[in-house]
Amino acid sequence: MLPPPSADDRPTSPTGRLRAAWRAAHEPAPGVSRRLRLIAYAVPLAVLPSGLWRLPSAFNEGIGWGERLYVPSLSIASELLAFTAIGLVARGGEVFPRWVPYLGGRQVPRGAAVVPAAFGATALTLVFTVLFIVTEIRGTTIRGDELPADFPGEAGGWEAAWFSLCYAPLILWGPLMAVLTVAYAKRRRRTDRPAATV
Repeated sequence: MLPPPSADDRPTSPTGRLRAAWRAAHEPAPGVSRRLRLIAYAVPLAVLPSGLWRLPSAFNEGIGWGERLYVPSLSIASELLAFTAIGLVARGGEVFPRWVPYLGGRQVPRGAAVVPAAFGATALTLVFTVLFIVTEIRGTTIRGDELPADFPGEAGGWEAAWFSLCYAPLILWGPLMAVLTVAYAKRRRRTDRPAATV
């Protein structure tokens, strides 16, 4: 663990304290390679285009307020879930930040991170990788129904190309999370092992 900052090093403004807390939580964990950090940063970037593609549909005419709130909420929730990938390579994913009540400064139990991450990686791979590829080949929805005439991928031209370009990166979400989860589990297994006594 890092030593607590001295009185001279502590930021005084609320913005400075927030920035310092952000940096401390997202500082790479010891033993994390540059490649793994790049993979973790690639996850939110892979999810971002689909979220941005959805946002204009919240302003279409003829949709209710529920749908207007649902579309941006889905985009924000997706991006927040994607950011959990960074926790698998950051110090904040191994030690609870000091501001977390009762847990601050304690080690994150390995299973508390690995089990949800493995479940998420599996689900994301099934939905966005396997099912996406199968439905694209078959030309159907996930449920097996024919695609509606107004489906963006069926529009043709630039609209279909733009839709495909924005949604294709989602194929990577699950597999990238799986790589990060396995690397996290291996790293924690090595670091959690008690030192051998002589």
